[in-house]
Amino acid sequence: MSIKQNLNTIKQSLPEHVTLVAVSKTKPVSDLIEAYNAGQRIFGENKIQEMVDKYQEMPKDIKWHMIGHVQRNKVKYMAEFVDLIHGVDSLKLLKEINKQAKKHDRVINCLLQIKIAEEDSKFGMSASDAKSLLQSEAFKDFNNVTISGVMGMATFTDNETLIKEEFSRLKTTFEDLKDIKTSNCNLQTISMGMSGDYPLAIECGSTMIRVGSSIFGERNYNN
Repeated sequence: MSIKQNLNTIKQSLPEHVTLVAVSKTKPVSDLIEAYNAGQRIFGENKIQEMVDKYQEMPKDIKWHMIGHVQRNKVKYMAEFVDLIHGVDSLKLLKEINKQAKKHDRVINCLLQIKIAEEDSKFGMSASDAKSLLQSEAFKDFNNVTISGVMGMATFTDNETLIKEEFSRLKTTFEDLKDIKTSNCNLQTISMGMSGDYPLAIECGSTMIRVGSSIFGERNYNN
C-alpha cells in the first residue's frame, strides 16, 4: 500500500468531525510530500528541531502540530509557525509559549495534556491541576495562547477495557472543563487515539487522532 492509499483508506473511515494528524516524526520529507500531494495538510512532529527543518523545506499551507513533550527552552524555535501544541502540561510551559508567541504577534493554540494512563512514562497533568490552571489569575493574562482542548495518551497495552477506561477519563475531563470559557480558553478538541487504537478513541469521543505508522509504515529508529 502506498502512503496515498493508506491515507485515503483512513480518511474514508473517519467521521466528519474527526481531524487526522499525520504523525511524520522520523520520516523523510519525501514521505511527507507524498502525503501532502494526497491532500494531507496537518502533520505532527515530536521533536522541535526536526519540525523546524521540515517546515523550512515544505509548502507553507501546512499546519504543524507539536505532539511530543515540549522543553521550555525550545519553544522559541517553533513559535513563529506552529499551529497547535498538544503537550502543554504546566503553567510554566504555557507562560513560555505565550511569551514567544507575543514576539511574533501570534496566538498559538494549545491542548492541555491530561495524564490518563497509569504508566509512569506518560507526561500530563491531573484533571484538577488542569482546572486550577484554567481558573488561575496568571492564565487570564496570557493573551497570546488559546487553550482549545485536551490531549491524552492511553497505556500501551492490548487490554481494550483499560484503554477504553482511560479514553473515557479524558472525555469526562473535557466535559468537566469545557464550561470554563474565557477569552483565551474555548475547549473544542479531544486529541486521543493513535494507529493502534483510534477507532476505539473515536467511539469514546475523540475529535482528533494522531496516526503515523498506519500512514507511513513502521518507523525505523536505528538511523
